[in-house]
Amino acid sequence: MLRKIMAFTLITFLLVGCSTSETNNSDSKTEEQITLNVLMEEVPDTDIAIEMVKSFNQENENIVLNIETLPYDQMRDKLVSSFLAPEAAYDIIVVDNPWMYDFSNAGYLEPLDDKIETSGSDYDFSDFSDSLEDIAIVNDQKFAIPFYNYATGLVYRKDVFEEQGISIPTTLKELCTVAQTLTTDEAYGIAAQPQKGYKIMEEWMNWLLAAGGALQNDNGDIILDSPEAREALKAYIDTINSSAPKNSTNWAFDEALRSVASGDSMMTLNYNWMLPTLNNPDGEAGSLAGNFALAEVPGGQAALGAWFWAISSNSEYKDEAWTFIEWISSPEQEKSRVISGGAPVRDSILDDPEVWEQGYGEEYYVTLKNILADAIPLANGPNAEELIQVVGTELNAAVTGQKTVDEAITDASNLAKEIMNE
Repeated sequence: MLRKIMAFTLITFLLVGCSTSETNNSDSKTEEQITLNVLMEEVPDTDIAIEMVKSFNQENENIVLNIETLPYDQMRDKLVSSFLAPEAAYDIIVVDNPWMYDFSNAGYLEPLDDKIETSGSDYDFSDFSDSLEDIAIVNDQKFAIPFYNYATGLVYRKDVFEEQGISIPTTLKELCTVAQTLTTDEAYGIAAQPQKGYKIMEEWMNWLLAAGGALQNDNGDIILDSPEAREALKAYIDTINSSAPKNSTNWAFDEALRSVASGDSMMTLNYNWMLPTLNNPDGEAGSLAGNFALAEVPGGQAALGAWFWAISSNSEYKDEAWTFIEWISSPEQEKSRVISGGAPVRDSILDDPEVWEQGYGEEYYVTLKNILADAIPLANGPNAEELIQVVGTELNAAVTGQKTVDEAITDASNLAKEIMNE
């Protein structure tokens, strides 16, 4: 009850040790105010959401949001500590898709079915992309609301492709060939992110799917140990060695982005929202902004990442938490968020001509809708994040020459099965 405060209260947004404040000076207001503590990742979509809180408070002056942001690597441990505490440290959280199964099964997340139903037809949960809805539903219950996606796509230099008459690669073999064709004394064909753990797994998963392989089957069983996985890893390593920047075996997203933005690399298999970043005239690409385009990954099935809004099950203020989540994830606010640069999660927004015009163009949103339609999460089921990290560590060992392709795939598969308790 210590977080309940009366009007005339200082509203604070806590952002990594920095704060801004705004005082409610209306003498006529006597409604009790409630502070909701929120934990979010340090990413651009979070910055957009924080800016939108000002509009939320114009409609809901009695709900104060205290927003803390952290780097990804620090979030999960802090969330679990909050879940296990007698009183929640956080009322609203954002959940990465590999955490969804473990958090919901452990009872950490509040089921949202009743709240979604009472929101009415205008809210329309079915409008969220099917691939994102599937992640939010565990054991036939809805535990989260899509916030933003980071599904992968092929980001490439459209001007260079057109000048050289190069077609967009649609198969793994074509991708390797195009990467070699684009590699010259002045530039590299592709920027990769082979950093061990999560980063290489996010990227290489696209190669695995393009080769006809998979990490898990529909039942969640590990099926990684396959000829397709070996083909995908060999092709990935060969392409890095022949067509990627030298000494990039420990690169992650930031390094790949800078390489493409500077003109050193002509394409990358990476997050779809990298395109708006590169085409921003005030961004890192400078004079190259506007020359980048997005295509589906070769094979047509992308690795899917996404973040979701959720309510801590031990929160004292579940109804107030839902008031904010319902507001910011509504079609109206989703449209505003996407036009401001946020990554879309609703089909209606991806189809909206006004969003096309004020955002990044019809081609980008239509391509993204196609990507989301067939995208596949990196991993599902118990211990999914650990599974991703372990497989990604073995993949990097092959890239750096510490293991053969065969050893890396065999070891990754065995460790994955242990993690999944198979």
